[in-house]
Amino acid sequence: MTETNTLRSDATPPLMEAPPSIAIGSTIRGYRLQRGMSQGDIEKRTGLLRCYLSRVENGHTIPSLETLSKIASAMEIPLSQFFTDHGVQQPEINTITLQEDEIRFLSQIQRYSSNLSDSDRKLLLAMVRKFAATAHA
Repeated sequence: MTETNTLRSDATPPLMEAPPSIAIGSTIRGYRLQRGMSQGDIEKRTGLLRCYLSRVENGHTIPSLETLSKIASAMEIPLSQFFTDHGVQQPEINTITLQEDEIRFLSQIQRYSSNLSDSDRKLLLAMVRKFAATAHA
């Protein structure tokens, strides 16, 4: 009994590994919020409409490299940052869900408070507590 090896014409080619996918919209949103910027801020710096930016961030539209370059410039980051493996660093604690405006507000507080002394930070925190107490009263 002899064996013959034949190549069938309907043979399935070996599967190729798919390239890693990049959720460019969520990456853009992450960097934008990390910088305390609104879609309106990006619109003013790039001329791209907010509705377009929203469609990009929600994954409904894939921007061209030229558009990505404009967005990166508006955020003052290198274009390559959108394509890094680590992407936007996400906070370790995922127990609190914040709205976009809350994230923007806290990002601005973080940015400006880095120049404050410890006593100024304590004073600011005391003021925030007082504002919160009177808002609920």
